[in-house]
Amino acid sequence: MRVATLILNRNLPKITDRLFNIIKKKNNIKNDIYIIESGSDKKNLSKNYSWWANWKSAKKKGLRPPRGFNYGLSKLINTNNFDKYDYFFLLTNDTEFKDEPFLEILVHELDNHSKVGIISPCASNWAEKEIIKKKKTKYFWYLQNTCYLFRKKFLMDVINFNKPNFKNCLYDGNNFRGYGSDLELISKGYINDWATALTTKTMCFENENYLKNNHINIKTESYEKNFSLYIKEGQMWARNKYGFNSRWQYLFYTKYLYNRFFEFYPNLKKYEI
Repeated sequence: MRVATLILNRNLPKITDRLFNIIKKKNNIKNDIYIIESGSDKKNLSKNYSWWANWKSAKKKGLRPPRGFNYGLSKLINTNNFDKYDYFFLLTNDTEFKDEPFLEILVHELDNHSKVGIISPCASNWAEKEIIKKKKTKYFWYLQNTCYLFRKKFLMDVINFNKPNFKNCLYDGNNFRGYGSDLELISKGYINDWATALTTKTMCFENENYLKNNHINIKTESYEKNFSLYIKEGQMWARNKYGFNSRWQYLFYTKYLYNRFFEFYPNLKKYEI
């Protein structure tokens, strides 16, 4: 089994390179790590970077997760390297892990759940931790963070392989800040008979202090302003594309697909919440 790990960075090379080294050190698995530079300044490139989005708009605004991961995946596809891998681990550089072989654990869980296309580690500060209980895996209709392990067969069902680029590949690049991108991806999964899972067998943590304390270096809005634009721009995107006027409507739609999944696969109801 072979994994392609994609890490998104923008002007925080030390943090990114530390995460790069932790992934290599803690996991004894065939894993190629690619760092995507999301419009970083030349002086702030990771020493391990693979691709640099250095065109004008990328340097001005960055790519954010949807366009950033699209960019990395499209690079793998367009260089005929996508098929080398069985799994794809996508995460932002503000992700932190417990001192354990977290990627091996996630791969093992995905292997044990043949109908799961996406799995994410739970975070210690999430309420979902109490629903799942310790050292368990359950199927969900939403996720909260940007740390996902994908099965290639799932990606084959949902990726745009017709001239993929940073605006159109796995995610909709028009959804710049990624509002509801988890729900869009998960709903596509359930439509194609793929479940999404959240596990407490390994844990992660999104260190929001990196954005709060470094937004000037990252060349983005403050944490509060960014969140406000995330909601405002994202709600407009969801309404224009799907007719949803709130995240709740989007959640209800995805929950409906989730419920239907268990009607077709009653043998998996033990993983339902």
